[in-house]
Amino acid sequence: MTVIGQRELRNDNAEIVRRVEAGESFTVTRNGKPVADLVPHRPSTKRRSIPTAEVAALLAETPVDVEAWHEDIAAADSFFGPDELDDPWRDRPGTQGDRGRE
Repeated sequence: MTVIGQRELRNDNAEIVRRVEAGESFTVTRNGKPVADLVPHRPSTKRRSIPTAEVAALLAETPVDVEAWHEDIAAADSFFGPDELDDPWRDRPGTQGDRGRE
């Protein structure tokens, strides 16, 4: 990697960027200390999303074990206690929960 000073980058930036486009890399220094690397851009190879059809196909292939699911829920309930299907805002005045109960 070629080492260049901040001043050289400022004075010759068009030429340096052309060289980066051609594949060359630079380490930029300021007061003799490396502060940045200029390297050619490489597009990300990571997928940012999975198409819905692919997710649906994977889910369709995934076996569903209903018994194991019920056992997992029972184990969680025994550890944490059962889920309360209660609305804590139900009786609070001024909320949607109190509408229709006049």
